[in-house]
Order: sequence, then C-alpha cells, then structure tokens
Amino acid sequence: MSDIEKSTLKEIEARFDNEVERFSNLDTGQVSTIDAKISLEILAKGVAAVVPDAKAVLDLGCGAGNFTLKLLELIPSFDSTLVDLSKSMLDRAFQRVSKVNKGRVNTVQADFLSLELPESTFDAAITGAALHHLRSDREWEAVFTKIYKSLKPGGCFFISDLISHEYSAIHKLMWQRYADYLLSIGDKEYQESVFAYIEKEDTPRSVTYQLDLMKRVGFSSVDILHKNSCFAVFGGIR
Repeated sequence: MSDIEKSTLKEIEARFDNEVERFSNLDTGQVSTIDAKISLEILAKGVAAVVPDAKAVLDLGCGAGNFTLKLLELIPSFDSTLVDLSKSMLDRAFQRVSKVNKGRVNTVQADFLSLELPESTFDAAITGAALHHLRSDREWEAVFTKIYKSLKPGGCFFISDLISHEYSAIHKLMWQRYADYLLSIGDKEYQESVFAYIEKEDTPRSVTYQLDLMKRVGFSSVDILHKNSCFAVFGGIR
C-alpha cells in the first residue's frame, strides 16, 4: 500500500450510497470477496452456536443487511440494531430485515467513532466488510472497547473482513491470490478498480492484530472461524 491520501467519511458514504444493489444479494454476498457466501454462513452459525437464544443483535456497517438476514435464518426473531454510514444502505437493510424479523428493527446512521452504544445490551455484535475503514491504533482500540462494553456477559463479537498480513512475503502472496481471484471473475480493468478503491479507502489489519486487541480490551476467548487469502471470519466472546 502506498501513502495515497485516504477517502474521507463523506467520500466513503457517497460511494456506498451508490452501491446498494451490489450489497443486496444474499445468495452470493459481495462477489469481490473471496468465499463471500461461506463467510456469511459461517459467521451466522458462529453466533448461533454461542448465543442460540440471542434477543438483541448489533450489526455494524450493516450494508444492505445480508449478515443479519443470514442470522435470522438460524435465530428467527431478535431485536436488531442496524448501523451504517450510508442512509441508502440503511433504508434497504431496514426494508429487507423488517420483512422477516418479528423483533424490533432499529437503524442508526453513524460512523463507528461517533457511534454511542448502550453498555451490556447486546447478545451479539456482527460486522461485515466495515472495520477495515478504521485508521489509527487509537481508532481500532476505541471501537473494539466500545463494542466489548456493549455486549452482555457471554455475548460474542464476530467479524468478516478484508485483512492484511504481518510478514511481508506472506502479505504479498495472499494479495496476489486475491488479484488472481479478481481476474477469474472479471477482467484486468475490474481487478484494477477493486484495488484502487482498497488503496483509497481501506486500512485493513491482520487477524492476529485484531485478536490480540480483543484480548486486550477484555474478551475472554477468541477464535478464527474461516480464512482464505486476505479475507477472514473471526471473533471473540465476552
């Protein structure tokens, strides 16, 4: 990654306002994500295994609602709090989730740093393809601490996201595998466009960085559910 100036929150919000349809396919997930469908399924199954009777779930960076919808296939009703930077994404998520969820559906338009969360409220927090927008160590720790405090004892936090790798040769290898994947589903122009917005918008961290951070803020147990190249599903239990 170069030292290119990163997108502002407003720029990120504007891009996602125009990406609603791409985030609205529950059968495929985001096709630009390796193993997108598997990640959707295994994150939902992880939550259901830890808190099968979840009554309140927080979906951070909910997009069009795919992860909450997948969880509702396993836990048919719970109060859902959907958070996203994009109003267009929130509107679509609310529409889709409300159709199948008998519990309350609340939406909050906010970025993770300004978001205020009640403490000891949620049985589970989930997030898909969103945390990689965080920048500094201070931001990462502030958000993880906030999420930890929002969970009930025994609650879980599961993440599906783009990741980096700490050893340079491994990082290069895994991102080359991603480049090859993008070519397999598109062309060179598509590959370059995906890497361009990653370069402009994202600051992914490694799985080990995030699991260590979870332990530091208080999570009692952490684990990896799935990993393929530079995408992974992982999380922790309070």
